[in-house]
Amino acid sequence: MYLLLHYPSSKKAKREYWDLAKGHIEKGEEEKDTVFREVREETGLKDIKLFDGFREGIRYWFQFGGQKIAKTVAFYLAQTKQKKVTISHEHVGFQWLPYEQAKEKLTYQNAKQVLEKAHHFLSAKGV
Repeated sequence: MYLLLHYPSSKKAKREYWDLAKGHIEKGEEEKDTVFREVREETGLKDIKLFDGFREGIRYWFQFGGQKIAKTVAFYLAQTKQKKVTISHEHVGFQWLPYEQAKEKLTYQNAKQVLEKAHHFLSAKGV
């Protein structure tokens, strides 16, 4: 099962969308520290374990304040036994979904590609 977050419309996003957890690196943080912090802040999940060997990066542009802004995101693959999710104020919902439903639910093509790569990675490992 894959965890998707429902993001509301905002100044950055003109319409609501479904995506994977992500966030910004804070000063002094290592990339993996950011993963643990952002997942905890956005979902309440505290006992995640990252899979060694999976890191997928994407780059995209968005409009904010009349400016075109580039954003680079690194995705890691994690597992947890914790099922209870407590979403942050940044989200309006969440769903745990099997691969095919998660891929269909994701709004953006780049997120679908990350999910596809993650699913193939897990399949190759027999997970």
